[in-house]
Amino acid sequence: MSQAFENALKLIAAESVTPATGEVFDVLEAMLAPLGFDVHRFTRGDGEDGSDEAPVENLFAIRRGPEGSKHFAFAGHLDVVPPGEGWASAPFQPEVRGELLYGRGAVDMKGAIACMVAAVAEVPADAGTISFIITGDEEGPALHGTRALIDYMQAEGIQPDLCLVGEPTSVNQLGDMMKIGRRGSVNIWLEVDGTQGHVAYPHLADNPVPRMVAMLSDLNNLHLDDGTDWFQPSNLEITEIDIANRAHNVIPAKAKARISIRFNDQHSGASLSRQVVEIAEKHGGVARPVISGEPFLTPPGEFSQIISDAVEAETGLKPEASTTGGTSDARFLRAVCPVIEFGLCNATMHKRDEAVAVADLDSLARIYSRIASAALNS
Repeated sequence: MSQAFENALKLIAAESVTPATGEVFDVLEAMLAPLGFDVHRFTRGDGEDGSDEAPVENLFAIRRGPEGSKHFAFAGHLDVVPPGEGWASAPFQPEVRGELLYGRGAVDMKGAIACMVAAVAEVPADAGTISFIITGDEEGPALHGTRALIDYMQAEGIQPDLCLVGEPTSVNQLGDMMKIGRRGSVNIWLEVDGTQGHVAYPHLADNPVPRMVAMLSDLNNLHLDDGTDWFQPSNLEITEIDIANRAHNVIPAKAKARISIRFNDQHSGASLSRQVVEIAEKHGGVARPVISGEPFLTPPGEFSQIISDAVEAETGLKPEASTTGGTSDARFLRAVCPVIEFGLCNATMHKRDEAVAVADLDSLARIYSRIASAALNS
């Protein structure tokens, strides 16, 4: 079997439900060190900053090229979502059935990292600098992962010229889509206080529910925008309503709700947060926003063309440049250098019996090798 396939077997077999630490990073380090990479690993979120977050491991590896050469970075995550029940085979015991390799992380995104490692083995060390920016906290809160890696790179004076994130971007077949941007994300918790009382004596109580309903109605009726040339319209969704009232004859003391907004580059997380706060206060409530990421766009140009050419040479397809879907760690890496996401087919990510076509692993490794070589020579 190919090196990409062998790499994928080893990575999938290392259980790494988010937040990932330990064995899976041992496996990746053992792959990179023989290829000439200096590997630095560190843990964050283990209480050193006063937080109670679970420990998160991160890995930065670099193979330096000649002085003044270009620097191309691969980025991704080794943590995976919990596998859940009902798999046809053990989720962390990779198994080939037919033309597919099954296992948690096969496409999101241990398979892609396996291909990255196989790809750099084919790129001469004197072609330029290559690095790996790998976290164990992308599927979780993402507080101590890629952001901590960026802090490390800045402290060390390390500056990639281009970065490719190996998220599973392909839809129907390998190579049909790349992500040149993503919408931003903000989640906002809403509360309205009232006064508890008996439903038969409403004058002695203050029901917060009507005010919450009016607030949510105003928010639901907001027209944020009509989209842009590259982004779909922003959308606000009500994701939770909680009255926590177990008795049918009690006016509740508090009403809670949560909304989630995915927004394009006509907005910022701060501007949307202010808008929601004003609406909440209008109805006697409070809003507590948490901004997960801002929108970003790497406009079509040299980098996207490098990727498109590499994909077409291997598959015959020209990938669609898209900004659809959820967020990724590219939302942080965009502050470092131009970043684009490209990877395996995403049909089974986060699903039971996650699987990747074995042939796609080999193809993606060759695509990644073409991309890295072209980027270093650009």
